[in-house]
Amino acid sequence: MYPAPIADASPSRRLAYRVALYVSMLLWMAPLIAIFMTAARPQDDLLAGNYWGWPSKIAFADNFRQVFATSPMAGFFVNSVVVTVATVAGVLVLSTLAAVALAKYEFRGRTLLFAMFIAGNFLPYQILMIPVRELAVGLGLYNTVWALVVFHTAFQTGFATLFLRNFIAGLPEELFEAARIEGASELRILRVIVVPLIRPALAGLAVLVFTFVWNDYFWALALVQSDAAKPLTLGLAGLKGEWLTAWNLISAGALMAALPPVLLFFFMQKHFVAGLTAGAVRG
Repeated sequence: MYPAPIADASPSRRLAYRVALYVSMLLWMAPLIAIFMTAARPQDDLLAGNYWGWPSKIAFADNFRQVFATSPMAGFFVNSVVVTVATVAGVLVLSTLAAVALAKYEFRGRTLLFAMFIAGNFLPYQILMIPVRELAVGLGLYNTVWALVVFHTAFQTGFATLFLRNFIAGLPEELFEAARIEGASELRILRVIVVPLIRPALAGLAVLVFTFVWNDYFWALALVQSDAAKPLTLGLAGLKGEWLTAWNLISAGALMAALPPVLLFFFMQKHFVAGLTAGAVRG
């Protein structure tokens, strides 16, 4: 009924599995290897057509130095940090409050409200570009870092609420009743009981939201124009020249942009996996 474990398969099948695994890994990592090698090349290698060979000179330090010297990359990095950290904090607070209300409190329209949170996750963001841009202009947020913070928080809160609601719904109701009998307020119950119990889910959610927001390009392109408010993803596009593109500099900038989410995942890998696993079996 179920496939046999690969360890119990014949030697020929185990060998084919290993070969297919390594080939798949190589194909998946080929673009990453290409970017890494390009970031290590001097511009002369690229002009000479040396794309896959060994670089004539390892120019990592020179390329990273030129990225910061020829563009306001440090400002772009700071903007990305501000947008991402503020969004993650806002999403975790708002989604926790909404998830507790939807999971543990009876009120009229709760099912409809929860359905709206679910439906919002299936709505293509592209069709909202013009209304969101006009709303940002009307609120005076257009072309500012806070436009990205506000709208990222709004869009990510729906997914985060759906994620946390199923987790919180599985918490024993007796915990809440016992706390209320002891005289604890609803805010204290949230702070002392709910948040510690859902800490793995919050950690996993923080990693997901951080990755989504940090890597965003679409909303940055729609809501930001000036270099003073551009995040790192949009700033990298500015490294492309009109007549000649320094792909070694773009690759170096791309590696720098990819580093924070990767480091965050490795530092919080244990909590991330625990949060996703626990949330998957909650009702």
